[in-house]
Amino acid sequence: MDIFLYKSDPVRGRHWAEAFRQRAPRIDFRIWPDIGDPARVRFLAAWEPPADLATTFPHLQVLFSSGAGVDQFDFEALPADLPVVRMIEPGIVSGMVEYVTHAVLGLHRDMPQYRRQQREGVWKPLPVRRAAERRIGVLGLGSLGQAVLAQLAPLGFDCAGWSRSRRTVDGVATCAGAGELHAFLARTDVLICLLPLTGETRGFLGAALFDQLPRGAALVHVGRGPQLVERDLLAALESGQLTEAVIDVTDPEPLPAGHAFWAHPRIQLTPHIASMTQPHSAAEAVLENLRRFQAGEPMVGLVDRSKGY
Repeated sequence: MDIFLYKSDPVRGRHWAEAFRQRAPRIDFRIWPDIGDPARVRFLAAWEPPADLATTFPHLQVLFSSGAGVDQFDFEALPADLPVVRMIEPGIVSGMVEYVTHAVLGLHRDMPQYRRQQREGVWKPLPVRRAAERRIGVLGLGSLGQAVLAQLAPLGFDCAGWSRSRRTVDGVATCAGAGELHAFLARTDVLICLLPLTGETRGFLGAALFDQLPRGAALVHVGRGPQLVERDLLAALESGQLTEAVIDVTDPEPLPAGHAFWAHPRIQLTPHIASMTQPHSAAEAVLENLRRFQAGEPMVGLVDRSKGY
């Protein structure tokens, strides 16, 4: 009997175990460190896989990420022919849509400024702008970026998206590649980063990018911590080039005590909670991919190693 090995949060793993028991009883589902016979391990779901996979599990056929990202994997240490699949499931998508929509609406209606005024005992109404007057830009047009745009556009916001390669999103203007980045940034009042972490996006959110935004723009960062150049964000907030930042991902995580982000009056900080895999729907997504794999069909979320996502 083939083994599916789960190496991540054991509480969530128990939900996976029940789903496998009901839907795939012919697969021996095990939770790390109970690996059983290593030679029978055909599938591994992990956030951080064990070292030397090729030797440890010589017949491994698929590596599943237990989260939406795969930047935590050292691809050079993985067998070159091992399929790697990132997690795409409804719980991750809906959580991200909720978080980003909340952040954008809060920024649009000046809630950070009202919170500052409340602490200062100031009663001062601010002008209310229509959603159509607020230009939203999403960096990254994968499943999460497209889902966020599908929620924000019907609210009346002027939405656009940018990605490295050309994508089409119904009802939304899209830009692609380095040649169209400047125009995209120049028309963006609230910038949302949903890019995967790659060599190209590491340090992407820095002074050169911030300077291309309209003065007074805001940032919602829900990509990956190493994409943000912290000193450049602080300088942009100090100069007024940016007025607000909502930050859910940092480098490192958690932030150390005394870090400038903790008490900054124009930074809203959350501890990487924008979106999380939901155990039941995640297990269902993996089971569907197993069905696809065994039927010779393309798996959803299969990583293109040349792109890093």
